[in-house]
Amino acid sequence: MSTASEGPLAGVRVVEMAGLGAAPYTAMLLSDLGAEVIRVDRPGARTAEAGKYALSRGRRSIMIDLKRPEGLDTLVRLVERADVLIEGFRPGVAERLGFGPDVCLRRNPGLVYGRMTGWGQTGPMSRMAGHDLNYQAMTGALSLLQRPGSPPATPPGLIADFAGGGLMLAFGLVCGLLDSRATGQGQVVDAAMVDGVASLTTLVHSMLAQGRWTDRPGTNFCDGGAPYYDSYETSDGRYMAVAPIEPHFYAIMVERLGLRVEDLPNRDDPANWPRLKRLFAGIFRTRTRAEWTEVFDGTDACVTPVLSITEAPGHQHNEARGTYPRAFDVTQPAPAPRFGRTPGRIAGPPPLPGADSRSVLLDWGLPAPDAERLISAGIVQQP
Repeated sequence: MSTASEGPLAGVRVVEMAGLGAAPYTAMLLSDLGAEVIRVDRPGARTAEAGKYALSRGRRSIMIDLKRPEGLDTLVRLVERADVLIEGFRPGVAERLGFGPDVCLRRNPGLVYGRMTGWGQTGPMSRMAGHDLNYQAMTGALSLLQRPGSPPATPPGLIADFAGGGLMLAFGLVCGLLDSRATGQGQVVDAAMVDGVASLTTLVHSMLAQGRWTDRPGTNFCDGGAPYYDSYETSDGRYMAVAPIEPHFYAIMVERLGLRVEDLPNRDDPANWPRLKRLFAGIFRTRTRAEWTEVFDGTDACVTPVLSITEAPGHQHNEARGTYPRAFDVTQPAPAPRFGRTPGRIAGPPPLPGADSRSVLLDWGLPAPDAERLISAGIVQQP
């Protein structure tokens, strides 16, 4: 049975070469919005905890031995029937394994061939290893997470891997699909995380050009420098996020703190920022996070509690919107964004590697005798 839903991408067929991190996230996004995604696992793929790996939700898995010529041919036969291919190998690896863009586009001229890498397909660093932290560091993004006198923060792999990489590739693939369906011609989408993170910093470059940003960490209005855009500790050791950038929102925040704007130093003069930060910090330490949450709830002060990953699903707003459903015994984020007429959905649980090998071959048009022969010979494996 297909796991495709009736979302806006219903009818789109995707072959995903199994990998880690950003490329599976791209495949998850496409599946959530209706695409039929087939993940190609290789023999020996780990099965422990596979059913809990939410990034793999909503697709089926086929296990193919790509070291054998018939295995490679089977993969290409699936690619012939696909609209999109996703691979996240280092540059040149897919070509060496025999399913690079030239091979696949020759067999399927309308294919959109998505490539996910850290440094891109070209450039002096293209064949080097790297991770989210490296790509942020090389684009200046990591310096935006730094406070004076402290090293940059070390966030989990969200900014480069998933925003600069996974989201960018998903966007590129959908754009490529639109073009392919209009022209009949496919193409390669080169999604480099370093390019994606650079794109995310466009606003900062704009403000730098306008003279509204300095290259000194923690001195700008939205990098922790300003008293009205920061997190403040509460009496119970937790934090409130304070972000009333606009003056009228700032006035509400100040009033809820028991102060009056007219009695305070001018917030638009950076020379006054340290004094204001000390003042606000002292006040926030007088109550618990829960107490401050009640004070600001329902206002436009732009002050909210800093929730942990385990706390976020239980917040009343997230519960009301169904932002974190529990699906297949795992609490996980819901498909996003939301569509009014063709809503996405979590199409199925993460598959065990190779669990759907036979059904994939048959559903994607390979003759039954061929499917049985491939499985009997161990070229395609179904544990």
